[in-house]
Amino acid sequence: MSTTPRPRPRRLRPTRLAAAALLLLPIVEILVLLAVGQAIGGWPTFLLLVATSLLGVWLIRREGGKAWRALEQAVRSGRMPAREIADGVVVLVGGALLVAPGFVTDVLGLLLVLPFTRPVARSMLAAVISRRLVAQTARFTGPTVTGQPDWEQPPPQGPRRSTSSDEVVEGEIIDED
Repeated sequence: MSTTPRPRPRRLRPTRLAAAALLLLPIVEILVLLAVGQAIGGWPTFLLLVATSLLGVWLIRREGGKAWRALEQAVRSGRMPAREIADGVVVLVGGALLVAPGFVTDVLGLLLVLPFTRPVARSMLAAVISRRLVAQTARFTGPTVTGQPDWEQPPPQGPRRSTSSDEVVEGEIIDED
C-alpha cells in the first residue's frame, strides 16, 4: 500500500475565472454578432447595437440617479449606506456593460441595472466581498488571545508596587484647589 499523498484538487480562483471570462467574452460577442447579423442583416444589427447602447445610457442615468439619491438620503439620516453603495457599484458595472458594444454584455448589463434583478447581483457582490474579507483576515491574523481584554479586567486592589524594586516611597497628596 502506497503512502504517497494524493494531490489536492485545484480550486478555480475568482481572479482566474475573471481572466478567462475577459479572454472569452470578445470571442463570444463576435460569434453572437455574426449570428444576429446573418439572421436579421447587417444594418439592422448595427442599429440594434446603437439602440441598446442608447438604452444603456438612459438606464444608467435613471438608475444611477436613484442610487445616488438613496445614498444621500442614507448619509443624511445618519445610517451606514452599505446597501446604497453596493447598488451604486452594481449600477456602475451594469452601465459599463450596457454601453460596451455587444449583445452578451447588454444582457449582463441589463441584469445588473434593472431594479428587480439588482438585489440578486447585490447579494452576490456581498458574498464575494465577505468571502474575500474572511480569507484575508484569516491570512493576516496573529496569535489568538484567550484572556480578557484589559478594559474588561477588574482594576487592581491597593497600591501598586514596581516589580523592579522593593523600595517603597511614602508620601502625601496635597490638593491646592
